[in-house]
Parts: sequence; C-alpha cells; structure tokens
Amino acid sequence: MSITEYENYQEKKSHGALTFPYTTYPCSIPLDFSRVPLHWHDETEIVYIKKGQGIITADFITYEMSAGGILVILPGQLHSIEQKKGCSMEYENIIFRLDMLFPRQEDLCVNEYFLPLLQRQVEIPVCLTQEWEDYEKAAACLDQADELCSRKPTAYQLSVKAQLFQFFYILFSHSVSVGTAHIPVKSRALDKAKLILKYIETHYAENLTIKEMAEACGFSQSHFMKFFKNCFGSSFVSYLREYRLTVAARLLLSSSSPVLTVAQETGFDNLSYFNRSFKAMYGVTPRQYREGDHE
Repeated sequence: MSITEYENYQEKKSHGALTFPYTTYPCSIPLDFSRVPLHWHDETEIVYIKKGQGIITADFITYEMSAGGILVILPGQLHSIEQKKGCSMEYENIIFRLDMLFPRQEDLCVNEYFLPLLQRQVEIPVCLTQEWEDYEKAAACLDQADELCSRKPTAYQLSVKAQLFQFFYILFSHSVSVGTAHIPVKSRALDKAKLILKYIETHYAENLTIKEMAEACGFSQSHFMKFFKNCFGSSFVSYLREYRLTVAARLLLSSSSPVLTVAQETGFDNLSYFNRSFKAMYGVTPRQYREGDHE
C-alpha cells in the first residue's frame, strides 16, 4: 500500500473510473489520520478546505490553509498534509488525471497551455484564498462539479469536464511565463527527492538501510543523510518509521490480519517495538486503533 492509497483510503464517495478518472475523497485531520507524509503521484490533486485549518506543502513550499482555501497540486509535485497545532481540518481531495481533458489529436489548448504548465514553463496561481480576485468563480467550478458528481444526472461527465476547463481558464488567465533557460538547482533536488520516495514506497517493508538508500541515489552516506534532512525536515530513520506506521494504520482498518502480521508486512520485525512506536504516533495501541478508539 502506497501513501497515495493510504491518503485515499477514507473514500466516502467515489467518482472515479478508468474512462472517467475524476474522484473526490472527503478527509479529516486528525480524525482520519494525523498527517499525510511527503509523497507524489501522476494525478492532479486539488485540496479544497471545508472547515478548520491545516498545513500543506508542495515542492517544499509551505502553505497555511484555512476554510475556503484551495490548493492545486500538479502531477509530480512533492506534497504533504499535516495538522496545524491545536487545529483540525476537514477537506476534499479532488484527484483526476489531467489528460482526461486532452483530445487524442493535436490540440491548441494542450500545446499552448497544459503542456507548458506540465513542463513548468508557465506558472498559474496554485493557492487560492477568498481574498483572491477570481476566487468565487474558481470555487464555483469545483462546487458545481461536486454537486454534479453527487447527483449524477444524465451526461454529468460532460459538465464536470466543462467545469474543469473553466477552472483552468480562470487560472491560466493569471499565468506567468517562467522560461526554460536552465534547470534550476531546486528542480534537480526535487527529482532526487522523488527518486528517494519512490524507492521507499517500493521497499519500505524490507530492511532498508542508509547505505542502501545512499547507493540508490548515488550519494555517500553522509551526503544522503544531510540531503534527506534538508529536504524532508527529519532523519531518514524517522521518516521511514512514520511511513511504515502510516501504512500499518490503514492495514489495521482495511484487513482482518493479526497485528503481528500487519507489523511484519510493514517492515517491523519486533512486535513490542511496533506497538510502542504506533502508540507514540497515534496515542493508542494498534488493537485499540482497529477497534475505533482513534475516532
């Protein structure tokens, strides 16, 4: 189970299908989970805050979000969601494949707007607050798409696509060209960080060591540890433990496997250590978490 699967496990209404890849997941922090660790995926994600406050990062930029706020996360961007101290946050994860808007033949809209966006040649507003001049128009597109997906009237998919086109039209009307003169150092760091995350996602259940991770990145062990700390804000050992516990929490709710099996499947070979680590992160034991004491 990847972090993306973890993040979306709390699905309460699904609008996704292979032929119409648009899905909305209502989520709550800390009710559903304490945080969503740094990760990335190929889909576009729009985080629409409904209540409360929280913190979201995208490509190492931190956004303090509050009710009404909208954050657009483009394909491939590193991002995380976490609780703001003393606050809770309810939000919608709107996840879709951007290419659902692309026709199969050559298309001006794709070539002039979407491809430059995906290639980071242009920037659009990504953090929309109620103070932004076109906020009401942009939010109305998402609200209308959500209402359509709830009712599912005949041909609602056509109107959902129309709302997405209108949403991006509003954003592109405020776009800025950033050029392609060179690949900045930050982009190279992001690429390396994504490589690290993908390796963790694939091998987290194994006995991952700093030596193995450093070799996978082409770094010395000391450089890897420094790079990881600078990018992720924690040590590799701490991040890996949190990732494993995050996946373990989802498995406890989605399967009937014994706690020992869940611990082993997520890389913990010592049940006592797993129980202690889990309680330190979630405030309850794995068994209590499965029984609903985290809610």
